[in-house]
Amino acid sequence: MSRRRSLGPKKKLALLLSAATVAGGGAFVMATTSNASPPAATTKSAADSTVCQGLATALGNNERFIAGQRANPDAQSEARIANREAVIAQIKVQQEASGCTVGESAQGSQPAQPEQPAAGGQEGQAGQDAQAGQEGQAGGGAAAGEQVCNGSTVTLSGEAGAPAASSNQFPAGTRLKVTNLDNNKSTTVEVTSVSGSCVLLNNAAFEQVREPGKFLIRRAVIEKVG
Repeated sequence: MSRRRSLGPKKKLALLLSAATVAGGGAFVMATTSNASPPAATTKSAADSTVCQGLATALGNNERFIAGQRANPDAQSEARIANREAVIAQIKVQQEASGCTVGESAQGSQPAQPEQPAAGGQEGQAGQDAQAGQEGQAGGGAAAGEQVCNGSTVTLSGEAGAPAASSNQFPAGTRLKVTNLDNNKSTTVEVTSVSGSCVLLNNAAFEQVREPGKFLIRRAVIEKVG
């Protein structure tokens, strides 16, 4: 008959200590791993992401509009500014949710017309007439069906409501057709308010022509249709 060998008290104690050491080391590794901070999320700028560029452009357009209202206020300026400030706050929420730099602002639409120096007499009148003629050719004086705002990018104003547009070149009531050449989607909207760009689409209108996940239309055709 075979005889089973039993361990002495000292050997049993040594094995128990060894097992405890291994278990403790594993627990330490697990605790270290679970307590380790996740890597910090990196924010993207307008130069890194089309989404971020679109949001930065929308933010810049609204800031520009507010600056224009403050420079030339009228009876409705305070209400318009309050509305656009709420829009800016929402755009910043979208920037944070999209991993963009919060508060980054860019001007992606047509720049404002440079201010003309004051002049007197016939020269001043001629300069004003020339400037008015140029503005009419570029925007409000365009014939129905004519392509306008050549080279402009299109983004959203951030305003709610039924599909509509705002513009710094066309008066309220003007109808504009905006076509996104990247997906061939079009929308025809009425200008209802003033903005700092040739054409800004509100949220509902922008949804009709946007590409998924994008807040900027780089290749757009804009036509005056009425």
